[in-house]
Amino acid sequence: MVHRQAPKKRRGVPLWVWLGWGSVATVSAAAVAFVAVSFTSTPLQKRILSAADAAFFNQNGKDAFSRSALQVPEVSKPVNILLLGIKTNLSDVKNSDGKERGKTGYDAEVDTLDGLSDTIMLLRFDPQTKRTIVLGIPRDTKIERRERGTEKINAVDQESGPAAAAQEVSKVLGGVAIDRYIRVNNMGVAKLVDELGGVTVTVPKDIKYQDDSQHFYVNLKAGKQHLDGLKLLGLLRYRHDANGDIGRMQRQQMVFKALLEQSLNPMTIARMPQLFGVLKSHIDTNLTVEEFLALGSFSMQNGKSKMQMLMMPGDYNGDGKHSVSYWLPDESGIQNMVARYFDHGTISPSETKVERLKINIQDTSHFPDATARLIKRLNKAGYQNVHLDPAPKIKEDLTTSQFIAQKGNPDVAEGLSELLGFGEVKVENSGNLYSDITIKLGRDWIQKEESYKSLK
Repeated sequence: MVHRQAPKKRRGVPLWVWLGWGSVATVSAAAVAFVAVSFTSTPLQKRILSAADAAFFNQNGKDAFSRSALQVPEVSKPVNILLLGIKTNLSDVKNSDGKERGKTGYDAEVDTLDGLSDTIMLLRFDPQTKRTIVLGIPRDTKIERRERGTEKINAVDQESGPAAAAQEVSKVLGGVAIDRYIRVNNMGVAKLVDELGGVTVTVPKDIKYQDDSQHFYVNLKAGKQHLDGLKLLGLLRYRHDANGDIGRMQRQQMVFKALLEQSLNPMTIARMPQLFGVLKSHIDTNLTVEEFLALGSFSMQNGKSKMQMLMMPGDYNGDGKHSVSYWLPDESGIQNMVARYFDHGTISPSETKVERLKINIQDTSHFPDATARLIKRLNKAGYQNVHLDPAPKIKEDLTTSQFIAQKGNPDVAEGLSELLGFGEVKVENSGNLYSDITIKLGRDWIQKEESYKSLK
């Protein structure tokens, strides 16, 4: 109340004081949450790991967390965490004799962690760069296992547990260390969203789908909206369009980002114990409560602006002739990506020539001839593989164009932005799935053109 009664004094308070007070408030909230959760939560780890499996997760992780001078948990070294989102249907749950139930009529979704991995992400929290990296790994990724032969990576956790899943992900990524894992089921996500009061997301297009066998129904309109847990699950699970699981992975990353943003709201931080209470029966992780809080503190300090969303390079083998559709990893692309973002290995000399770079343009400026003029400029500069995407369902009106490094190479996107003299570079997975660079064309391109007046 004292501060509200003296608003004039605030004008003379230095910025560093405000920042200091904000930090103290953050620390206090984290400390209160830590004490509350420490004495009320059950253990978060439900899967018993062998000594060898536990050691696999502690190659770097044992030194990744520490305490600050104020004794607050913090991330002290880069830490990589495997996130597995599990969808379990009744048919996935084994009978008491160990045999699978099989489908019998309504194949309901159940509240366990016994199913396939619907979502696979590798998260990196890096205190040196202040960045959070989210690398999506397609669930259809093709792997070879010594005991089982060829299969999809999403089956490994169900068959052999989180350590085996982490080892396969590490192998696909050329040996990247994985320090911790988190397994959470769909029902846990839905309840968390409801506990948060819903989450605001932008649905990229109209989505309507009906599956009576699972009682799975989706009916969402395109546009920005606030969704409850059940509706958000529909958005997360839907994959019945031209982009299949890869399009779903884009939406999953979008939702992850929105969830993180919502979770870091000051009002939400104060309710951390309640959120842990919701999650603890739906989650399995070898993160301690202290380590969870360290990750939360890291995210609060760096915010969503420091988050970069990536997708593991590759392509489908699908040409209609294969009985099983696999995502085939692009080893060269993976090598460059993990070197750039996970500090593992080296970036190989780029073999991508300007004329081969695939550039897709998504027009949000809505000015006549805007895209035609840009394509002409690109062709003149040597970029020949340029394509115009269909008009988006959702009409955006970007003031600043976005050069999206769809495959995680910011140097190429920055070079193109500098060449054209406009726009900003983003490293995320929100553009055209099969492009090297997606240009979301905004009004700054029109302003850049000498013929701006003729386009008005």
